[in-house]
Amino acid sequence: MKNRVFINELKPNIGKKVTVGGWVHNIRDQGKLNFVLLRDRTGIVQIVTDDTTVRSNDLRNETVIFATGTVIEDERAENGIEIRLEAVEVLSRPVKPLPILVNDKADYQKLELETILNNRVLSLRNPRRNKIFKLQASIIDCFRTFFREKGFTEITTPKIIATGTEGGTQLFTVDYFDKLAFLAQSPQFYKQMLVGAGYERVFEVGHVYRAEEHNTSRHLNEYVSLDYEMGFIDDENDVMDMEEEFIKYLFEEINRRHGDILTTYGQNLPIPEKIPRIPVKESCEILEKEYNKVTKGYDLDPEGEKLICDWAKKNYNTELLFLTEYPKNKRPVYTMPLETNPDFTRSFDLLFRGLEITTGGQRIHDYNMLVEAFKSRRLNVEDFNYYLDTFAYGMPPHGGLAIGLERITQQILGLSNIREASIFPRDRNRLTP
Repeated sequence: MKNRVFINELKPNIGKKVTVGGWVHNIRDQGKLNFVLLRDRTGIVQIVTDDTTVRSNDLRNETVIFATGTVIEDERAENGIEIRLEAVEVLSRPVKPLPILVNDKADYQKLELETILNNRVLSLRNPRRNKIFKLQASIIDCFRTFFREKGFTEITTPKIIATGTEGGTQLFTVDYFDKLAFLAQSPQFYKQMLVGAGYERVFEVGHVYRAEEHNTSRHLNEYVSLDYEMGFIDDENDVMDMEEEFIKYLFEEINRRHGDILTTYGQNLPIPEKIPRIPVKESCEILEKEYNKVTKGYDLDPEGEKLICDWAKKNYNTELLFLTEYPKNKRPVYTMPLETNPDFTRSFDLLFRGLEITTGGQRIHDYNMLVEAFKSRRLNVEDFNYYLDTFAYGMPPHGGLAIGLERITQQILGLSNIREASIFPRDRNRLTP
């Protein structure tokens, strides 16, 4: 293996001969001189060579090469350095015409999303698109780091399951030998069971599946969920407190690590001092009073979410808002009801820039209450004994939440469609690539 130097390591090597490797990003013909832009996973560097070198090696966009030359300072070049080429080794050439341009910023704006996704690997070579998933990787890293430091244990739960966690709807079926199984909607039951197993605090980064017929800019049928569950809470406010602390940590880290990516996407990410919390019933009253929007059943539609976030921005100077106390009929069976009004629950959503990115709340921990909740939804208790038995042997008060990874990525970068925030999205019509 050659002693390769990455592009972001070139500045300390000014005056030295180095070998860099990557893809030809662009070639600019200046007559006797050519400028070859070379791209690796750390950046782009300008390489100066003569026309003979380009022609004799048949260099074209996306050709994979090793290039050897001397690093020279030049304030006209990107990052103030360039390489004077001495030798080139071609590793691989494109054998088909490029269906999309990788290096054209204007082309990125013109391309239809379907064209981008149909050519996903090639489209991700574009530095702008490539940065989405470097930022997303940092979100996952921050999630793991934060919750480990808070005493949470990382878990991995089954994705092939016997029953749905939120009832029998929105489930993908699986032929499991001689039985019918399902793809997991959520790790919810297993998170709770492991709280009851004595871990007390658990978290997971994992795929979940929703067999919903929607085809919108905010939904996927397979997505990554950032989940945590915590025991010995007083109520749902403890869960919200934990998320609020995480969001502050996450935004600080994104600003520190990826200010360049935020700039590329024209985004600012202010650190919230405090995330306001208002009951969803109150939010509906605000929408009717301030925006003449009537909401049925205390459940906000996408327009309502955007409007209430606009209201929060004006009144609290924040882009984040907790909506609390959702109606019982809008929440899963295991959600803890409010003692003062059992038709409402100790649950919440977190909205960010007009989109719900989190759903959570306190769970029922009393065995008898939970059994009655299942019966009230006309669910067969026998089908859920593997879950309910955990509560029969002593369970602390607990709660948790799930953050949609693609949604929070979408909102941080201001992407217009959630599919842009999924490397290989799965929706109603897409199973490839």
